[in-house]
Amino acid sequence: MEDITELEERLVELQHEHKDLDDVIDRLRSTAAVDLFQMKRLQKKKLMLKDQIQKIKSQLIPDIIA
Repeated sequence: MEDITELEERLVELQHEHKDLDDVIDRLRSTAAVDLFQMKRLQKKKLMLKDQIQKIKSQLIPDIIA
């Protein structure tokens, strides 16, 4: 299992990348000539980042024994 500090650092990196992609997508939407292929590719990458963020968050939460 990865070190908690490494997971937290990776989480921050992914969150920044996710936010940056969100900004890029918003800027693309506001342009007159939108490249739909590029937009879909960026949205797919953003979704993959979100999945990775959730995976790391679940690894950081300790298991609760019922």
